[in-house]
Amino acid sequence: MRKLLLTLALGVGIATGTYANETITIGASPVPHAEMLKFVKPTLAKQGYDLKITEFSDYITPNLAVIQKQLDANFFQHQPYLDQYNKDHGSNLVALVKVHLEPMGIYADKATEAKFATSKKATDITKGAKIGVPNDPTNEGRALNILQANGILKIKAGVPYPTKKDIAANPYNVQIIELDPAMLPRSLKGSQINLAVINSNIAMQSGMKPTRDAVILESKDSPFANLIAVRPDEVNQPKMKALAKAMTSPEMKKFIEQKYDGAVIPAF
Repeated sequence: MRKLLLTLALGVGIATGTYANETITIGASPVPHAEMLKFVKPTLAKQGYDLKITEFSDYITPNLAVIQKQLDANFFQHQPYLDQYNKDHGSNLVALVKVHLEPMGIYADKATEAKFATSKKATDITKGAKIGVPNDPTNEGRALNILQANGILKIKAGVPYPTKKDIAANPYNVQIIELDPAMLPRSLKGSQINLAVINSNIAMQSGMKPTRDAVILESKDSPFANLIAVRPDEVNQPKMKALAKAMTSPEMKKFIEQKYDGAVIPAF
C-alpha cells in the first residue's frame, strides 16, 4: 500500500510539474543586480524554478564561474565588457537578455562639489584635479568618454576602449588615476582623488544616490546596458527563457523605476 501511494504521489508530481523545482544558479553584483533577482525569485518559484543567487564584489569571478559551469549565468556586466572579457580569455559567453542601464556618474570630494554647486561647469572644477577612473579597459574607456563629453579632455579618434595613454589633449592638466572600481568611492571619501567616475552599482553599494550625489550623470542614450550572461548552450533552455521573461516583464520595469528613481533605467 505504501509503495502504491508513493507511486501515485510521484505520478501526480510529475503531471502537475510540482514534484521538484529546477535550480537556476546565478552570480550577481549586490546592488542593483541581486536586488532585481530577488524580486523575481517568487515569480520563478511559481513556475517551478528555484533561483539561487551568489553575490560577487569583483568583475572577474562571475564570468569564470559560468565558464567553469559552477553557475548557470551571471548578471553584472554590459556588452562591451563581455566582448573584451571573451577576447582576453578566449571564452564565448553570450548575452541572454539586456535588463537595465546604470548611468555612470562623476562624483566629487566636498571641496570640489561645493565649487561645482556654484559654477555648474565641469571644466571649472577639474583644473589640476586628480580624477579616479575604473581600471578595467571597457569601463575606463567609458569613463574617459564621459570626461571628453564634458570638455575635460580629448581622446584619440577611433579608439573603442581608450585608456589614459590615449588622451590626445589635456587642457586642464588633470591626473587620471586608474583604480579598482570598488576602491573609487573609498579613495574619493579619503581625499586621495578629487573626482571619480563611478558605475552606479558601485556608487549605490557605497551609500551614494547617483541622481542626488553625482555632479554629472552619463547620457541616457549610452550603449552600456547591463545583461545576463550565459554559456551558448544555455540560451534556449526553458529555465533560461523563463529567467529572461521574468527579468524583462512589466513588473520588473515598474520595480526598477520605483526603487531606483532614475539611477537605474530599464533597457527593455
